[in-house]
Amino acid sequence: MSQTKQPTNTGALSTLIVVFFFWGFIASSNSVFIPFCKHKFNLDQFQSQLVDFAFYLAYYIGALGLFAYGAFGGKDLVGKWGYKKSIVYGLLFSAIGAVAMIIAVNANTFTGMLVGLFIVALGFSLQQTAAQPFAIALGDESTGASRVNLAGGINSFGTSIGPIVVAFALFGSAAAITDDQIAALSLGKVVVLYSAVCLLFLAAAALFHFSKKVPAGINEEKIEPANKALRLLLIMTGVLIIMFVPIFNSYKIDPVTLTDAGRLDLETMRLKWLFGALATVVVGLLFANFSAQKNETGWGAMKYPQLVLGMLAIFVYVGVEVAIGSNLGELLKQADFGSIPSSKIAPYISMYWGSMMIGRWAGAISAFEFKKQTNKILTIIVPLVAFGIVIGVNSIAQYDMTPLYMYIVCIFIQIIAFFLSQDKPAKTLFIFSLIGVASMLVGIFSKGDVAIYAFLTGGIACSIMWPSIFALSIAGIGKYTTQGSAFLIMMILGGGIIPPIQGKLSDFLQSSHLDQPGYGIHNSFWIPAACFAYILVFAIAVKGILKKQGINYEDAEAKGGH
Repeated sequence: MSQTKQPTNTGALSTLIVVFFFWGFIASSNSVFIPFCKHKFNLDQFQSQLVDFAFYLAYYIGALGLFAYGAFGGKDLVGKWGYKKSIVYGLLFSAIGAVAMIIAVNANTFTGMLVGLFIVALGFSLQQTAAQPFAIALGDESTGASRVNLAGGINSFGTSIGPIVVAFALFGSAAAITDDQIAALSLGKVVVLYSAVCLLFLAAAALFHFSKKVPAGINEEKIEPANKALRLLLIMTGVLIIMFVPIFNSYKIDPVTLTDAGRLDLETMRLKWLFGALATVVVGLLFANFSAQKNETGWGAMKYPQLVLGMLAIFVYVGVEVAIGSNLGELLKQADFGSIPSSKIAPYISMYWGSMMIGRWAGAISAFEFKKQTNKILTIIVPLVAFGIVIGVNSIAQYDMTPLYMYIVCIFIQIIAFFLSQDKPAKTLFIFSLIGVASMLVGIFSKGDVAIYAFLTGGIACSIMWPSIFALSIAGIGKYTTQGSAFLIMMILGGGIIPPIQGKLSDFLQSSHLDQPGYGIHNSFWIPAACFAYILVFAIAVKGILKKQGINYEDAEAKGGH
């Protein structure tokens, strides 16, 4: 006798989607906030990237704290509170961060603003840990992917309109203002912006708390022990702190006051410590993989190589996703790329993040039970409609979108890629990471619109990576799935380390080529190219890893969205 499918709790899912929207809206808004802070506080490219560092470091600290609580207490704190309360608490925590931002702005302190962003993202970490499994639980397990993909599509819509709204809030109308005029703008605009954000967080928390349609989502399942994994993560955290101390000690040094040689020495020192932080994560995870293969006791989910290598893939994926968006504004300022002022970059930032929305909407089609022919038609129509929405929203905001009309060529490349991938996670990841590497190389070795389109195509490459990496990483790990998911969310830390590395590489290269404006920021895109290259290697390697475990990776179901 066939079992009746559990109906989807549509009311609860509709409420939950609000949270996914917030993540995308705030995260993509940083791409506009970064150049604003750079000129307002007279920062170099590295210092401006501390916005991303503070924001994404919070995800790691938050997820690590939740994992440590479970490891010592034997119970999942999110499960103990329940998904509903955890999301409410996370929203309230983010509201506190918004208040901290307002206080810091009134005190005119960039450091205080970083603290506020950190607290906002700390709340996001708790929300994300609860929201993704909650979406799957709000109905039949077999349709869980469709709910998460739908939420991911709404998340991407937030990333598309976030830069537009924030640019309007900071700069006013679409009329261009110079970078010098940005420095003279009142920080009162940021107060208004984050006052509105705070009220939205509180409203969403109230909506969740008082909604009778949203179940508690309590889960008292015992946590699997992973003492060696916890020890490694704590050691990695300690080493990362040591790496970041000298960087922050040099934070208030104004490069303008230094000689050319002194500036180059400063950039070299910062770059060394940042690469040291990167090496800490890479070496730590590779050590875990090697040690767990010799003796799996105490490693928990980390005994699975697909999980550990997937953690590194998530690390570089989030890093490259954020790094391209955060450094794009500085690139567009250069003469070879249009001399576009920071007040006019919103359409390009919106199109970059919109490229992810386009890809995720197309990727969500297969999660619904359409006929095969209907799927094929929608795979062509949905990306074009989504592209039209990005163009339309920006046009309504009175931005000139003419320079981006021909970007539709890149959308057709994405459509072809979806047909070639055949809804298979490993194959999909391979094709899109290949697009990522190719687009970065084209951008590095060209200038003008061709290079801009190539770097924007990085958004297309990133669009499906989270669910594909997520699915392949937790495939076959059974009872360790919850723990493995927490480890993967920790690796959002990549968004806090890789963008500053690209920003610092930009400063370093520029310090050694002062006679060539824009040389540093253009060539810094070798960092995203390297990130896509690792994901390409992971897509190839994970196929063999899963095959050895008797798992048909081609049947792995893509779940999860970021």
